[in-house]
Amino acid sequence: MDRPLLDLFARADALPRLPRLGGMARPNGVVIVGERYWAFAGVDGSLREGEMPSAPKALRRVPLVRGLLRLGSAISPIVRRDGVVRTGERWLLIAVLLAPLALFLLPSLLQTVVGVLLSVLMLAWLLRGRTLRLHGAEHRAIAAVEQGRLVSTWSGITRPSRFAARCGTNFAALVLPVAVVFDRIAWSLPAAAVAILSLSLTMELWVVIEGRTHRVARAFLVPGLLLQRLTTREPRLDETQVALRATASVLERELADL
Repeated sequence: MDRPLLDLFARADALPRLPRLGGMARPNGVVIVGERYWAFAGVDGSLREGEMPSAPKALRRVPLVRGLLRLGSAISPIVRRDGVVRTGERWLLIAVLLAPLALFLLPSLLQTVVGVLLSVLMLAWLLRGRTLRLHGAEHRAIAAVEQGRLVSTWSGITRPSRFAARCGTNFAALVLPVAVVFDRIAWSLPAAAVAILSLSLTMELWVVIEGRTHRVARAFLVPGLLLQRLTTREPRLDETQVALRATASVLERELADL
């Protein structure tokens, strides 16, 4: 039953370079995204597949704009109509994501209070159910790709780290300090502009430091890695295999295009 999957993993483990993958955990499964494709593997054995959106090449080179495009692409599997969440959940997520842009309509004190409440609501929604363990499984599957250990990770012989330097948690940990600093510098701008520019600037910083091994770059990742101790749990082997099934779907299609 697993032979085609293991054959794919063996082939991938032997390749010197593989497509860069990302992902996100859901209470009922794991989403893995590649450069051109995404897949959602459910804990019930289901599998959903789709294609990633592609922005014009010219825009992908524009500073600040390219960061927002990359962020939008990363969350597209859960906000698009044919994505992995139900309609009601999708609109709730979109509302929570867009709400900070309207905070400028509130008094400054309420902006902070509402912002904190929205952040708590967002975390509670994202990390409910089995999400914490599946989040760790997502990191483990991606680490297995990067280390060439897909076959041994599937069997449980090796267990790559559940912590990831490229996790969105690390990005989220950078957004707040960037927003605070930028708000003080550009205090005359409305909160909506500050929120958008803070996200853009954080993405530019994120592109510079992600995957870097230099000591200074790693220092920026410390808050996010510490936060991952709260947003991940050690996954069981079957949960890791859920993430690996989504990984296999993406790799199979990505490698077929090479």
